[in-house]
Parts: sequence; C-alpha cells; structure tokens
Amino acid sequence: MIYTNSDGGARGNPGPGAIGVIVREDENILLEYSERIPGKVTNNYAEYIGLIRALQLAQKYTSKELVCILDSELVVKQLLGEYRVKDAKLIKLFLKVQELQNNFEKITYQHVKRKNKFQKHADYLLNKELDEKKEEIK
Repeated sequence: MIYTNSDGGARGNPGPGAIGVIVREDENILLEYSERIPGKVTNNYAEYIGLIRALQLAQKYTSKELVCILDSELVVKQLLGEYRVKDAKLIKLFLKVQELQNNFEKITYQHVKRKNKFQKHADYLLNKELDEKKEEIK
C-alpha cells in the first residue's frame, strides 16, 4: 500500500510558507520532498498545496489505492464533505485535489495527530525548508 504524509505551514499565518511530503510503501519511505511556497500564505493554503504535491508525487508509485495522511483536520473534513469550503483561494485548491483524485482508483484521507512519526517527518521537512530559506535571505 502506498501512503503519503503531507504537511504545510506558514510562519505568521499569513506569512512565508512551505510544505513537506513523504511518499512511502508501508513503513518504507520512497520519497521525501519539500518546497517553499511563494508569497505570504495561510496554514490552510499551505496544507492544500502539500496535499496537491503529495498526489502529484504519488502518481509515480501507484494508480491504484492511495492513503493520504494529514494533520489538518479542517482539510480532511472538507475533503470528506463534512465541512464546506468557503474561502475562494481554498476552493480552487480543493477543486485541484478533486481533479488529481481521478488519477487513482481509490483514495482514503486520514487525519492524524502531529505526534505521528511520519507526520513529524513531513513537518521537519517543511520547517527545514523555511529555516534554510530564511538563512539565505540574511
């Protein structure tokens, strides 16, 4: 089974943002990825960007079943239809996720606490990205 753990964050909310993504097969990490998000973004925006990138990266490993794990309860509940997406910027990202879902036979979204070991790793990747970019600016 292929899993993704994605995380997005913004320092200042809104502020500089980044994402961290892990693609794994069970416990075996296949890919680590991080990137800075241009401009000032919110945490929720960054979480969606992280999920979008996770879906794009996971396509290299499967078109069958995928489990996407996030620590954003809001995003997971929006994707499951439990919460409405009201923010115009998030609606665009939500629709992009819907489009990318078509590349897989089945997708499951799961919310986990931040203390999950793989979620911690995704968080580490995004914070490392923000820290490195911050040092480059000085």
